[in-house]
Amino acid sequence: MRARTTAALMIAAAVLVNLAFTGLGIVFDYPDVLKEPAADVLASFRGAQGAVVLGFLGLAVGAGMLAPVAIGVGRLSASRAMRWAVPVGIAAAAVQVVGLLRWPLLVPGWAATAAGDDPVAAAAAQDAFGNANRLLGNVIGETGGYLLTAAWTGLVLVALGTGFAGRWFVALGAVSAALVLAGVLSPLGLPVIDLANFVGYVLWSGWLVAFAIVLLVRDRRPAAAGVVR
Repeated sequence: MRARTTAALMIAAAVLVNLAFTGLGIVFDYPDVLKEPAADVLASFRGAQGAVVLGFLGLAVGAGMLAPVAIGVGRLSASRAMRWAVPVGIAAAAVQVVGLLRWPLLVPGWAATAAGDDPVAAAAAQDAFGNANRLLGNVIGETGGYLLTAAWTGLVLVALGTGFAGRWFVALGAVSAALVLAGVLSPLGLPVIDLANFVGYVLWSGWLVAFAIVLLVRDRRPAAAGVVR
């Protein structure tokens, strides 16, 4: 994979994820809506189902782009840290996609059943939705995603070091990774954790775009940069 392709994927992933997240916040009050009872969440989902499904598909596609990005970035170094970074990055993409795809694939059926006339079926649908949120959402998609995304970022920073783009590149990546990792403490219910995690992803998106720009600049002078493509 050429450096320009990797850079384009980085920028596309950052833009798509942030647009989708912002859109879901507008039409679905995401992620705050998840604090509501399952019945209310499913009702809100049905109220804007098309837009919500589209938003989560956008998040899933953006998260999935981390897999080819990890492969492309893996060509920048032959170090042990980078050899570990590639599968970790692919795994980070996979767990987030698995967690996010519950919304377009599973939730529409539960929402329809919950809105039906059968109270027993409605209660079962609400329970299934809650269980999926805990397993696919909280455990796999969120906790797994936080851990693996932070780990991938840290391994890439170790592999490339300050020689790749300077101390700012390492500092921004390290701070954003630490704040993303803080998300694993979200079940404690501390508001500062959710805020730190949100800020972390914003900074991480900025780091990813900056990473892409550095790649594009170095691609124009590969002999001086020494980038393996």
